[in-house]
Amino acid sequence: MSADAPGPGPEEPSGERGASGPRRPEPSGVDLARVALRAAREAARARGDAAQQRKQARRGGLRSGARADGRDPMALGSAINRLITERGWETPAAVGGVMGRWPEIVGEDVAKHCVPERYDEDERVLVVRCDSTAWATNLRLLAPTLVARLNEDLGHGSVRMIKVLGPGGAGRRYGPLRAPGSQGPGDTYG
Repeated sequence: MSADAPGPGPEEPSGERGASGPRRPEPSGVDLARVALRAAREAARARGDAAQQRKQARRGGLRSGARADGRDPMALGSAINRLITERGWETPAAVGGVMGRWPEIVGEDVAKHCVPERYDEDERVLVVRCDSTAWATNLRLLAPTLVARLNEDLGHGSVRMIKVLGPGGAGRRYGPLRAPGSQGPGDTYG
């Protein structure tokens, strides 16, 4: 061989040079391990992304569709009924409904003169105020019948007793000659 003749150089092993130029060497064990590791990482990343999307869908994020799910708005009536049930307000709410339908339950004449004021859930007592002592007496006589009618409507034992109050007295009027700190006419009798 002469010095002018091209021969295999230090970078090119003999026999690897073809008509299209230099060929790339076949990957060896370390290179094959790197390629396999890269492919495994990409597959794991793809599985992780899919798992993350499924997890977000379960939590309510990044999911849309035509079917109803837990994120949909709730009707007002359904929301109120759910709140009443969760808080255990069934009986007070039912009694409140009775107070709204008071004229239907007791009749128009009684409803004009007697108004339900409050309901004590612990004692199961409905307090009713009448506008005259005559109507208070009349309602006291009707109380057992009303209790039975209310318990039919609300459920057995919801109302145990009706407490009837007479008319509330007008506020005391004090004259201009009232002594400061006095209790009225009763304070002079000891």
